[in-house]
Amino acid sequence: MEKDCLFCKIANEEIPTEFIYKNDNLVVFRDINPQAPVHLLIVPIRHIRSINDITQNDNDIISELISVAKEMAKKEGVDKSGYKIFFNVEKGGGQVIFHIHLHLIGGWEK
Repeated sequence: MEKDCLFCKIANEEIPTEFIYKNDNLVVFRDINPQAPVHLLIVPIRHIRSINDITQNDNDIISELISVAKEMAKKEGVDKSGYKIFFNVEKGGGQVIFHIHLHLIGGWEK
């Protein structure tokens, strides 16, 4: 855990947050500044700073992030209508919190 990392504190329940999903590897919660009717953050509990910092040892967690995103899309009812999943990478790519996290957004009206 990084000392001053907001997502480390959330994942380790130091900051109260309502989790939609939690297991031994990751947590899922709603973005506090949603960009769509459904905007979830899928966050590994273990601190990984950015996509640029992943190694081959992280392949399982990256795969799990995507697998859980699929489950969460179904749970939120956007699996059939469509959704986006994406990582922001580094400041120039829109990353604000430097703890890797996958965005799941969807739920727009047709």
